[in-house]
Amino acid sequence: MDNNLLSMILGGVANVVVILLLAPFFQGVLRKVTARIQSRQGPPIPQPYYDTFKLLGKEDIESGVSPRMQRFATYLSLAAILAVGCLVPMGFHSPMNGAGDAVLLIYLLTLSGICVLLAGLAAGSTYSLVGISREMMTMLTLEPLFAITIVIGALHTQSFRLDTVLSGAVYQTAGVPVSGLIMLCVMLLSFQAFVARLPFDISEAETEIMEGPLIEYSGPKLAIFKYAQMAKLVVFSALFIGLFVPWGSELPFPFGWLLFWVKVFVIVILVTVVAATHARYRIDQAIRFFAALLGVGFVALILASNGL
Repeated sequence: MDNNLLSMILGGVANVVVILLLAPFFQGVLRKVTARIQSRQGPPIPQPYYDTFKLLGKEDIESGVSPRMQRFATYLSLAAILAVGCLVPMGFHSPMNGAGDAVLLIYLLTLSGICVLLAGLAAGSTYSLVGISREMMTMLTLEPLFAITIVIGALHTQSFRLDTVLSGAVYQTAGVPVSGLIMLCVMLLSFQAFVARLPFDISEAETEIMEGPLIEYSGPKLAIFKYAQMAKLVVFSALFIGLFVPWGSELPFPFGWLLFWVKVFVIVILVTVVAATHARYRIDQAIRFFAALLGVGFVALILASNGL
C-alpha cells in the first residue's frame, strides 16, 4: 500500500477516534458549566459517558411508521459527521485531503441535518413532525451560510482543496479581506445554531415539543443520535478554527495539537455561556435572524468575487 494513502487512512481514523473519545467530555464540561452559571451543582463531567453506555445497553424498541428508515437515519447521522471529522484538520493538516474537496464537505454537513428530517418523518409522531418542520425551515436559511463561508475561502485561495481552504491561508497570505471579516462575524452569530444549542435548539425544544424529531427514539438509536450531536460540537469547532483561527497549527507536535484542543475548549465554554444566558428563540424570530445573516453573507460573497 502506498505510504501516502496509508498515512491518510491512519490520520482519518485517528481523528474519528479522538472525536468519539472527547465529544462526551466536552458535553460534560458544557453541562457542568451551565449548572454553575445557574447556581446548581450539576452532573459530574463524565456523566455523558455513563448515559451513552446506559442507552447502548437498553433494549432497542422500534416504533413509528418506518423502522427501517429510523435505523438508516440513525446510523447515517453519526457516519456523516464522522466523515467530516476525517476531512478537517485537528491540530494537523487535513488527514484525508485527497479523498474529497470543499464541495464534498458542504454536502456531508448538509447530510447530517437531513438525517434529522428523515428520523422525524420515520417516527410519525405529531411532535416529531412539528420538530422537522422547524428543522427544515432552519436549514433553508442556515445551511447556505456555511457554504458561502467555504466558497469565500475558496475564492480567496483559488482552490477547493481542503488543506488550503481550511488552513486559514486567506487570512495569512492575503491580509484580512473585508469579506473574511464579515463572514467571521456571521459565523460567530450563527455558531450556536450550527451546533443546535440554545437559543437555537428550536427543532428539539424539550419543554415545548419534547425533543421533537427524537421523541420516538430510545435505547441504542437515541444514544447514536446524541453522540452525533456531541460530535457535531467538536467538528464545527474544528471547522471554525481551521477557517478563522488556525494560527499555531504549524507548531511541532504536541504543541500545535494541544493548542488546537485549547481553542476547542474555549469555543465550548463560549457556546455554554451563550446557551446558559439566553432564552430560546421562536421559530419566526430565528428565521428572520438567519435570513438577515444570509443577506449579509451574500454581500460578503459579492465582495469576495471582486477580490475584497
